[in-house]
Amino acid sequence: MASGPVFEDGEALCLRYEVGMETSHPCALVAGFNFELNRHHSLQAEIQAGATSTRMLAATGNVTFAEITPAPADYPGALPELLYPASLVFEPPRWPVSLHDISQWWDYRRDANGKQPLGKGFELAGLEDHPVVHIACKDARAYANWAGKDPPTEAEREFASGDELLPGGIAQANTWQRAFPNENTPLDGYLRTSPVRTYPANPHGIYDLIGNVWEWTGDFYSQSHQEHTEKEGCCAPRNPLGDPQEKSYDPAMSGIGIARKVLKGGSHVCSPNYRCHYRPAARHAQPIGTSTSHVGFRCVVRGASAIVNNTNLH
Repeated sequence: MASGPVFEDGEALCLRYEVGMETSHPCALVAGFNFELNRHHSLQAEIQAGATSTRMLAATGNVTFAEITPAPADYPGALPELLYPASLVFEPPRWPVSLHDISQWWDYRRDANGKQPLGKGFELAGLEDHPVVHIACKDARAYANWAGKDPPTEAEREFASGDELLPGGIAQANTWQRAFPNENTPLDGYLRTSPVRTYPANPHGIYDLIGNVWEWTGDFYSQSHQEHTEKEGCCAPRNPLGDPQEKSYDPAMSGIGIARKVLKGGSHVCSPNYRCHYRPAARHAQPIGTSTSHVGFRCVVRGASAIVNNTNLH
């Protein structure tokens, strides 16, 4: 995984939060940073193939979440016949559908995982430089731990982001064009994921911080950053780590305590007419036990090692 620029003390961020589709203020002032963010998403070739994957699996014993049969105790009320290794695959419908029914475009597909992103029989050949997908939170953490790194915090991820999407009408990111979820045009060159470095890097030299695939952060989700809005100067939090786990539970799913973490960056299925999340302030609450065809990750190195090493830690 390619190392990236080092962000050092003295730089600060106004961490934004959203109400509906708008970036809202007041924002949370976050104090200086000291971290190195990888330049691009983690690749299929890094995670699923070759010596890197072999060494990681031998060291951690990790099998991705999508490859494991779900435990009934973790999903009370789930139909037994639906408890099999699977992951969510985006499949565009052929005609316009209600935007209030995600089952119209998400398919819970048996045997879909990072090794076969569209399901059984799908080969990875030609996708080695695409971002790895079907990664649950624990998978991203396992790889980061093995590599001596960490998932970024929400604040780190937003700090490194840029703002332009279509300067001069030229696509700078892999997103959805036209009417979601049934009408997409390859204006940006791709209908699903794209190879990393396809589009220009942002001013920090980092690729795909918006679009292509969502990325896991290490922070548990909360509705806003309001608890930090009155703090500034010496009292501003240094790279806050989000709220406690219990505050991340979905209030619409009472009795099912599945923690959610923050995703950042948007993906190739974000569109102007439906959740246009390809903006630095955009965030999404993702259950830690859910993997999909549009979620991946990248890592950071923090502290002195980011400044001293500034190297690829494979």
